[in-house]
Amino acid sequence: MRLLFVHRHLGELGGAEANIHLTAEQLGRRGHMTGLLYGSATGKGEDQWRATFSECFRLPGYRNGTATQRALEYFTPDVLWVHNLSDLEVLEALLQSPKPVIRTVHDHALYCMRSYKYDYFTRQICLRPASTYCIFPCLASVSRNHRGGLPLKWVSYSAKRQEIRLNQHCRRLIVFSDYIRQELLRNGFDGPRIEVHAPLFREGGGGKLGVGSWEEDEARQSCSPLSPNSQPPSSTPLPSSNLIVWAGQIVRGKGLDLFLRALTHVKTNFECAILGDGSHRAYCEKLSKKLGLSGRVKFYGFVGPEQLQEFFCKASLFAFSSVWPEPFGMAGPEAMRHGLPVVAFDAGAVREWLTDGANGFLVPWGNTNLFGVRIEQLLQNRDLAQTMGRCARERVAREFNPDRAIERLDDLLFRVVQETQTAASSQQSENFLNYEQRTVRTIASAPL
Repeated sequence: MRLLFVHRHLGELGGAEANIHLTAEQLGRRGHMTGLLYGSATGKGEDQWRATFSECFRLPGYRNGTATQRALEYFTPDVLWVHNLSDLEVLEALLQSPKPVIRTVHDHALYCMRSYKYDYFTRQICLRPASTYCIFPCLASVSRNHRGGLPLKWVSYSAKRQEIRLNQHCRRLIVFSDYIRQELLRNGFDGPRIEVHAPLFREGGGGKLGVGSWEEDEARQSCSPLSPNSQPPSSTPLPSSNLIVWAGQIVRGKGLDLFLRALTHVKTNFECAILGDGSHRAYCEKLSKKLGLSGRVKFYGFVGPEQLQEFFCKASLFAFSSVWPEPFGMAGPEAMRHGLPVVAFDAGAVREWLTDGANGFLVPWGNTNLFGVRIEQLLQNRDLAQTMGRCARERVAREFNPDRAIERLDDLLFRVVQETQTAASSQQSENFLNYEQRTVRTIASAPL
């Protein structure tokens, strides 16, 4: 089957890109031919992407609808697979094709003008559908411009409504959590078209934290998150250093500043490794010093997959402090794969893989005091931490099997192709029947 992926980027950047690349790799190994229609290159891992996708087509930035049609004529795909892309010309051209269009909803950008679904000032999670409330009082029409030039940019509410309407015509929408499924239902999407699928994980976490190979040698496989065909690593004693690991993009929504404040409530000796980079890093580094944590908290920046594995294998627990409504939160299950208990805020889809008191602690949103108390509890009670870590590892092995996940995606692709062919055949039969009826009426009404 020929699959055309459509995404705004070529190359590694974040969790969406890691998932897209890995999915294309695995489907390619199952005999599918994959191509990519994209907007811009990231400058990271581009050679690996070009090696995975047999054809790559770049949108010129003008007359993108025409460029899309040409890519379709050249590649002749069986399925059009949209990921993160808001270009209305491209979406219209794809939907005009007779081929089925499916979309993976990686985040909130499809239905949120700010894309992160929380109040800019308070970080309170938004539960409203896209509406005129987004214009006022939310003021989401005015957003930060990350592309240089003016600091602010205008976001069109009418364009966002049109984007939602176009995506409602996709034959399937793939989501990674029931939380995102509910968001789509809230925004008027058809329930039967939405399917929840387990995400695929790249060894080492992918995205901002490093990109590793899906295939690992035996020495590394014993401590790699969600590697295919591998068994969960055997239970090992937790390290004596009381190492806490935090990993992710350092942006406001990830709540690193709240995590640092939570650490001030921890009395037990500990070390903390902050892995990742982002626009909020400088602020958090200053805050760490201000809170008197600089001697125990170290910022490592971007780390590769091997380093990430080492941190996971040495850690006592994993802290997941996101305060934005996580569409899934891949870093959590990645840490759980290593037998780590997780302490996290109850935000978005986190509760779908973290059960309070079972594989870690689910803390009420923004409660830094209790967050610190739960960390203290795990550091002091090593038996409890190890029991929760074992539960976490077993849950990941049970619920996030990579072979089963790719098989479900493969099945989905064949189903949408079959449905499209059946619908086209039915339409042809209906058109032929209408033609016959019109012909009979014409003959009957003709003068003798």
